Amino acid sequence: MNDEPAARRYLDGAIEILRRIADDESEAITAAGDRIAESITDGARLFALGCGHSALAVQELVYRAGGLMLVNPLLAPGADGVTVRPVTLSSDLEKMPGYGPTVVDSSPLRRGDVLIVVSLSGRNAMPVQAAQRARQIGATVVAVTSSAYEDLPARDEVGERLVDASDIVLDTNVPLGDAILTTDGVPQPYAPASGIATGAVLQSLVTAVIDGMLARGVTPPVFLSANLDGGSEWNAALLKEHRERIFYMN
Repeated sequence: MNDEPAARRYLDGAIEILRRIADDESEAITAAGDRIAESITDGARLFALGCGHSALAVQELVYRAGGLMLVNPLLAPGADGVTVRPVTLSSDLEKMPGYGPTVVDSSPLRRGDVLIVVSLSGRNAMPVQAAQRARQIGATVVAVTSSAYEDLPARDEVGERLVDASDIVLDTNVPLGDAILTTDGVPQPYAPASGIATGAVLQSLVTAVIDGMLARGVTPPVFLSANLDGGSEWNAALLKEHRERIFYMN
């Protein structure tokens, strides 16, 4: 048994994953953010989609102090977190063929827009088919997934994975099975890392979008904390100014 406390081992493991993302993915994240910024400058709108815990990572981008106002969540009822009962329904819906295209078709997504699709395994039908449908419409698809799952078979009807249905792929570097700790007395690995890793990739991607907008002479609309004096007024003014690209206020 490892003598280090589990909490320290977990933090060290998470830091190592973040270090790999910084070393191996920062260039790709910067390029992806710049491409998204170019699309936004040309009139595109920005959307993001995930299922289950991946949906929670997407929601971390939306309506956040310090966050870009232009990130619109595509919410899939029943799979947009862990709010349904039984909670296993969200996993069943993520595997269900036909649901992803329906969500996309029911959304404001149009040709020229950008859709970020988050899926740790990148193999389930819902996110894969959502990405397929978005590309059929003419949107740019950015996948946030883990390459550790690349050898597992796809669950999509035509055998595609999220990486096959995307224009840009960003790797979270999360290990197969998500959990990063083992110890005597626990028969399986435990302590998931995908929340930290996916959040880091998504937040760094948004900063790259902001950087790309600035490089093009565009002032990015960013939320100011409503807990600061004047924050609510600042946000209300920007939300009104950019209302044509914001869909989560209706």
